[in-house]
Amino acid sequence: MTVIELRAAGKSYPGGVHALRNVDLRVGRGELVAIVGPSGSGKSTLLNLIGTLDRPTSGTVRVAGHDVGALSDSRLSALRARHIGFVFQHFHLSPGRDAVDNVADGLLYAGVPLKERRSRARAALERVRLGHRLSHRPSELSGGEKQRVAIARALVGEPDLLLADEPTGALDTASGGIVMQLVHELHAMGTTICVITHDQEIAASLPRRIRFRDGAVVSDSGSDEAAS
Repeated sequence: MTVIELRAAGKSYPGGVHALRNVDLRVGRGELVAIVGPSGSGKSTLLNLIGTLDRPTSGTVRVAGHDVGALSDSRLSALRARHIGFVFQHFHLSPGRDAVDNVADGLLYAGVPLKERRSRARAALERVRLGHRLSHRPSELSGGEKQRVAIARALVGEPDLLLADEPTGALDTASGGIVMQLVHELHAMGTTICVITHDQEIAASLPRRIRFRDGAVVSDSGSDEAAS
């Protein structure tokens, strides 16, 4: 099954700025993909499109079988809540809430009752090996632990797709290594994951690498596999 499909997708802004140009791309269920490129290459714009945070100005973007450009804002929000988990470089955790409630917030828009949200949050934290930190607030956690809380929050809704935007960018080498080990474990369990990064070492450790420059795909190490 194809989880992400772009056909001649483009994104332009006033003033003739073309952030993404005529991109064709497919990512199948269960793939682990690095989206690589320098600043300004278009990878953040791609993240916004496949994360349904923005719409293309040309072409088609489909996520989990849904045409992003054809959906209303409310249906896009529902699509995100049901199918997509996000992990960002700077965690975006609520400082006054413990790990369980930060993760439970990932189910706020899915209509799940509070008791069940917290139960599923505890299970997600166990999954990322933070069962011993359930009641800790972000100020009591290391950088690597905060990122694992963020990953648990992204996974608690059991999304079809996990988007990780520079997930090790704010971490030291050891903590970054733990986070990437977790990414590989989640992939082995069947999660479809796209890691957006400029780190060549991280990219080299992933089975498929899609390289962007000037808003276009310049290479795709797994294009033949993705098309099959």
